[in-house]
Amino acid sequence: MKVINLISGPRNISTALMYSFAQRKDFVVIDEPFYGYYLKHANLAINHPSHFDIIAAMDCEEHNVVESIEELAKTQHVFIKGMAHHFLSEEPAYLKNWQNVFLIRHPRKLIASFAKVISNPTLNDIGIKKSFELVKYLEQNNKDIVVIDSDELMIHPENYLRELCCILDIPFYKSMLSWEQGGIPEDGIWAKHWYANVHKTTGFKVQQKKPAQVPPHLGPLLAEALPYYESLTPYILKNK
Repeated sequence: MKVINLISGPRNISTALMYSFAQRKDFVVIDEPFYGYYLKHANLAINHPSHFDIIAAMDCEEHNVVESIEELAKTQHVFIKGMAHHFLSEEPAYLKNWQNVFLIRHPRKLIASFAKVISNPTLNDIGIKKSFELVKYLEQNNKDIVVIDSDELMIHPENYLRELCCILDIPFYKSMLSWEQGGIPEDGIWAKHWYANVHKTTGFKVQQKKPAQVPPHLGPLLAEALPYYESLTPYILKNK
């Protein structure tokens, strides 16, 4: 059975993609299974909402999380929605057994959205540097990777999902394009802090056209993030 591992940064429409896969009868979805591990073991510069509740609710040891995913995948396909920076290891060898899809977004839009919840994020908090490092790690091990972009997705969600499903060698279903308002049972306990917008939707919502405004104090973070994003842009799957 397949493990499709979506590796994203925060505020990248990753939750909408998780909801999309949750509409499939042939997949079980898991929301950020490494979040507790990350909160317990990372050297954090910021406070995450519900920090201690998340740690208390989750298995916080990496090898246990991996084992539980691979045990589940013995009987059914698994879709993981995760954050790049939750993978603390420099060489997470278990990723070589999974199909890895990297979801990226222009850092200007990512940072502008993220800052509405956490006001002073660092480069390590937004995932783009770690995504770059993981892409290079998998490439060095001759593993296929897919890089998708939230803006490309929103040009025409159905076309893009059809292309993605083709690459992943799974059928596309129209059911992936819509869901009911209010969340899904698989939402992590952090949903109340992060998922308010997607809970109001019934499908992929076109983003506002107005330019994203990065708070002035986060200008240096944007400058740090841009080279990693730009290094990944040649990999991006285009919406044909």
